[in-house]
Amino acid sequence: MNIRIGNGYDVHKLAKNRELILGGVKIPFEFGLDGHSDADALTHSIMDALLGAAGLRDIGFYFPDSNSDFKGISSMLLLSEVKAAVAEAGFSIGNIDSVIVAQRPKLAPFIDSMKAALSACLGIDASQISIKATTEEGLGFTGQGLGISAYAVCLLERCQS
Repeated sequence: MNIRIGNGYDVHKLAKNRELILGGVKIPFEFGLDGHSDADALTHSIMDALLGAAGLRDIGFYFPDSNSDFKGISSMLLLSEVKAAVAEAGFSIGNIDSVIVAQRPKLAPFIDSMKAALSACLGIDASQISIKATTEEGLGFTGQGLGISAYAVCLLERCQS
């Protein structure tokens, strides 16, 4: 069996007048993430992990912020395209492990909804996705409440031909 791993990272600063969307879920909060798309840092980190494991380019290559077609787009739509590219490259998803780094809001109440949204988009079981949330104890830009970052690792398996 041919297996490959990939990792991804994304970060966006917090901004007023934006919705906070993580893992495809709208989270009630006074700030959202600033970016060209919906700025879903968790989904972006997962996309880069999947693309990397498949030996493909990063999300900036496929969905550049210079392209107005992607302005305000749902990252879940982009994730669907990444899923198709990974499948076309001959891989299926084994599992995804991720961490969201945010001082606030508290994200634990939303993790099951994020797993459900991501697993539905990717066509995999929610048990194949792990999402954890942590703070930085007031340290760094995330700890100071200036932004949110996310890390992801995935395992891909070569499809039998």
